[in-house]
Amino acid sequence: MYAIILAGGVGTRLWPRSRESRPKQFSDITGSGLTMIQDTAQRLEGVVEGANLFVVTGPAYVELTTQQLPQMPASHLIVEPSGRNTAPAIGLACLHLRRENPEAVMAILPADHVILHADRFRAALRRAADVAQKGFIVTLGIEPTHAHTGYGYIKRSELLSTVDGLPAYRVERFLEKPKRSAAEQFLLQGGYYWNGGIFVSRVDVMLNELARQSPDIYSRLERIDAALGGADAYQVLEAEWQEMPSISIDYAVMEGAQKVAVVPLKAGWNDVGSWDALETVLEQDESGNSIARGEVLLLDSRDNIVYSDKRLVALINVNNLVVVDTGDTLLIGDKSNMQRVKDVVEKLRAQGRTELL
Repeated sequence: MYAIILAGGVGTRLWPRSRESRPKQFSDITGSGLTMIQDTAQRLEGVVEGANLFVVTGPAYVELTTQQLPQMPASHLIVEPSGRNTAPAIGLACLHLRRENPEAVMAILPADHVILHADRFRAALRRAADVAQKGFIVTLGIEPTHAHTGYGYIKRSELLSTVDGLPAYRVERFLEKPKRSAAEQFLLQGGYYWNGGIFVSRVDVMLNELARQSPDIYSRLERIDAALGGADAYQVLEAEWQEMPSISIDYAVMEGAQKVAVVPLKAGWNDVGSWDALETVLEQDESGNSIARGEVLLLDSRDNIVYSDKRLVALINVNNLVVVDTGDTLLIGDKSNMQRVKDVVEKLRAQGRTELL
């Protein structure tokens, strides 16, 4: 089995730790001692060997990727000239993987997720690979823990099979991010999962679906493929990439694919899209405080999240704060409003403070 790790993007809502020069996937956000992309690769051990890893990322992150994943062959680092969302990135990786193994089964994974129970994740991945061999594109459906309105949902239909206690279902449909009332109804009805963006497929099935549903993407991929290995390979890639549609794999393939299945996953998954999300993946003290990193002194303070690269952080009689100290920047915000970090980034950009971005 192979893995394609998608490592583009900046992670604006995790500023100031996540920056354009070192996005969150190349940083240790949770204090585990591993960066997020290293953690992603490590949890694949036993299912996908290091020699079978592929990474898609941007030109600015080539050195970071090679430094952090030395087990991956250099030829498996796939550089997209610019961000074009997940469908073109996955299609490009499929071209390279097909040349190495045209019958490959691949797992497609974001580089910046946290999964607390790696053993459960690996079991679900193996189960999905078995289903994918039969021509299905399989998504790992995250068992919802509450009525989240920030994720898309997957609705299952009939049971395909159960092996070793792990079921696989046909997918009835994908749903957009719902309103709270709809999300609450999904949980009451059951049979709905969060769409975590983790897919397992044969490489030929994925490319055939791109050809059938997204011929504008596939025709450009064909021209890129024809040039691979030649002297003008990157020039052709750049030229085709400039005109490549920017679209997610959900819209380009998954919603209209002919054979789609879901394997449920209950493994402590979180996409850590903002600082307040750390609360669900970090241990908490008796007062509900979560320490991601650094030396912290807490006096009569509750339900705070603290990350500090270098300095001691002392909190006195404060509650529900996020405190992030990266040395050159200090972020303090109400935990319930951390989505507004992106507004801070936009203001800094407007002021030309690129050294802080």
